[in-house]
This record gives sequence, C-alpha cells and structure tokens, in this order.
Amino acid sequence: MVKNYFLFFISVSLFSVILLSGVPGRGAESLTPVSPACPTCCETLKPRPGISADDLMRIKYHVKYTKFAQDYRGYGYFKFGPAGGPVRSRYWSRYRIILNGRNTEFDYKDLITLLGPQIMKGLSVLNWTYLDPEKDQEVWVWLPSLRKVRRMSQSEEADPFWGSDFTTEDVSTRKWDDETYKMVGEKKFSGHFSFFSEKMYYENSDCYVIEGRPKKKDWYYSKRLLWLHKDFGGLIFDEFFDKDGKQSKTFLKTYEMRENGCLPQIFLEAEDQTTHHKTVIGFDKEDIIFNTGMSEGFFSQKTLMRSKW
Repeated sequence: MVKNYFLFFISVSLFSVILLSGVPGRGAESLTPVSPACPTCCETLKPRPGISADDLMRIKYHVKYTKFAQDYRGYGYFKFGPAGGPVRSRYWSRYRIILNGRNTEFDYKDLITLLGPQIMKGLSVLNWTYLDPEKDQEVWVWLPSLRKVRRMSQSEEADPFWGSDFTTEDVSTRKWDDETYKMVGEKKFSGHFSFFSEKMYYENSDCYVIEGRPKKKDWYYSKRLLWLHKDFGGLIFDEFFDKDGKQSKTFLKTYEMRENGCLPQIFLEAEDQTTHHKTVIGFDKEDIIFNTGMSEGFFSQKTLMRSKW
C-alpha cells in the first residue's frame, strides 16, 4: 500500500511539473487584468469548404492553446475515480503566453501549478514550445518537497496526468507536428452523454472527422479519431485506439463561445474504455481571463523555484 502510494505521488509530481510553465498565483502582482475577455484579438480561424485535414488540425490547436489571445489565465479542478467508487480531487491554476508573431523563437510558454490538496500543493510544470518543429519542447517539473527543478523526458509524456485518465501529452505537450493527419469525412456526431453534468452534448452536430497517427514509434496509442465541430474547428470528441486497433479511451470537450469570439474550454471528460475509470477537468468560467499583460520573463525556472503557491 505504501509503495503504491509512493509511486502515485511520484507520477503526480512529474505530471504536475510538465504542465506548469509560468503561471502566476491567484492575486499575484504580476497579473493586472485588462478585460474579462479578449477585446480585439479573438478573430479565430474558421473551417471552410474543401479545407485539408492538416489545416483543420492547425485550427484545432489554435483553439486549444488560445492562440487568438496574447495570454491566458484560468483556475480549475480535476476529479477522478473508478465507476461508482470514491472520487479524488485536485485544484490547479494555468497560465500561458502566446509568443508566435511577437517572437521569432517560441510559439508559446505554458505553466500549470497544483493548488491542493495540501500534500501536493506547489507541484508545477513549465513548458516552452518552439516555432521550429524540429526542436523539442523543453519541460521542467518543480518538486517543492525536494526544492528541486527536474527536466522532463519525452517518454514521460505518456504517463498519467496527476493519476487521471489524461496523459501529460493530452493536457500539455501534444503539438500539431506530433502526428500525421487524414480526412475521414464529414459526418453528424450522434451526441455524447456527460457523466459529469448528466447532459447530452453536440447531438446531430455537423463535424469533420480526422484520423491522427502519432509519429513517435511504439507510442501508447496507434491512432485517434478526432471530431471537429464545423462551426469553429474545436475538438469536441476524441477516440483513442491501442496497438491492436481497439478503442482504449474517449474524451469529451465542451466550450463557451463568448460575444467577442473567445472559446474557453469549460470542462473535459475522459473515460478509460477498459476499466471505466473516469476523469473530469473543469474550469471556473469567471476566472478564465485573456490579455492580462503577462510578461514572458515570468515563465522561467527561477519563477518555479521562488514561487510559494
């Protein structure tokens, strides 16, 4: 029992480090909110007739990493556990600065930190993503109990994120360049019932269906089918398949369309199709803010070491 808990704690620590890359704490002086949402920069890319699978996936990542804004701040939670079993909770904050167009080297920098429970508070992950697709991301994990910053390896991206049904790659590090894409077709999505809200989502929605295959050899999935909403290009449903071609897990993602075009992700659900273990990632809508005037200098190892989350 002690050994299992120790392994779980270590996996949570590593996962947390990968996610945190420059996230100021709630009320930090380095953040001065300008507006509760983007005033002028939310003209997101839109799908169009005849669009290629590659271009659709570029839009998908544009939405996922909020590239329509200069920066992003949000607070949320993880809840996960076996079907009908006890539920564990984690609370976290996330910060991101978009540098593409303002910087010739970096695409974006991203920071995630764990706010609770107390035993894990402060675990953080910092991620620098480069514009050059041949250049690997740099990911660091902050282990507050050891007062140590540790560099994350690519192989660890397949590890569970904080013990959940998401991997580190799912949440933080997967990029457009990590897969090859093929158009499957245009279909109506039948809808998916949320175990979190107990509501049906996207019933009869018009979607593009894309097949994505990882470029990494012997990776933890062989392919995935992505359902992209025709109206805004965001990923609403994701189906993962193992090396034998069997569906291994599914994701549901919901969004909030704001008046100026911003698309905050409100909650994400994952379900392991073998164990039926489930995870939901939720966000406090009022705490999702764009264009706060974040500084690139905040997203540094020095910040990880000095921060008292």
